Amino acid sequence: MKKNLMISIWMTVVTTVLLGIVYPFVVTGIAQVLFPRQANGTLITANGKIVGSSLIGQPFSSPGYFRSRPSAAGTGYDAGSSSGSNLGPTNKMLVDRVTGDVQKAQAENTNMPVPIDLVTTSGSGLDPHISPEAAEFQVPRIAKERKISEDEVRALINKHSEGRQLGFLGEPRVNVLELNLDLDVSHPLH
Repeated sequence: MKKNLMISIWMTVVTTVLLGIVYPFVVTGIAQVLFPRQANGTLITANGKIVGSSLIGQPFSSPGYFRSRPSAAGTGYDAGSSSGSNLGPTNKMLVDRVTGDVQKAQAENTNMPVPIDLVTTSGSGLDPHISPEAAEFQVPRIAKERKISEDEVRALINKHSEGRQLGFLGEPRVNVLELNLDLDVSHPLH
C-alpha cells in the first residue's frame, strides 16, 4: 500500500510539472516564435498606442463611426465575461431589446431593411465583425457625418471586407475597429 501511495504522489508531481509548467511554456514559446502577432492577441495600434484587438469587438456610439453588433458579454464587450445572453427567442426582454434596436436603426435608415447582425448579439458577445450588409446599411449616416461621398465610404468597406476563410468557412465580414481606424486616418471627423 505504501508503495502505491508513493507512486501516485510521484505521478501527480511529475504530471503537474510536465503538463502544468513545461508544456505551457513550450507551447507559448513556439507560438511566440512562429506566430508572435496572434500569440499576443492580434493587437492594433494607432499613433503608438494600443487601441484594441482585431479579435475582440468594441462599442462605437458616435454617429461618425460604424457600429458593431450588440454585445451581451458582461456590461457590453467585457472580455472577462464572454457569453451570449442565453435568452430564448420568445423571452420578453430579448424581444423588447431587439424591437427597440430595430426601431432605432429604421429611424436612422428608412430605405433599407435592418441587417440581423445589427440587432442580435453573437455567441461570445465579443464579435469584432459585422456583415458587409450591416456596413452598407450604415453608409448614409457615415457619409453625412464625415462629409464625404457614399462611394468613398463603400470603397473603405470593400478595402476592409474579408471573404470566407479557406473559401468556404464562415461568412464574408468587415472588422469594425479596423474600418473605423481607417476612417479616422483617411476622412477625420471635423
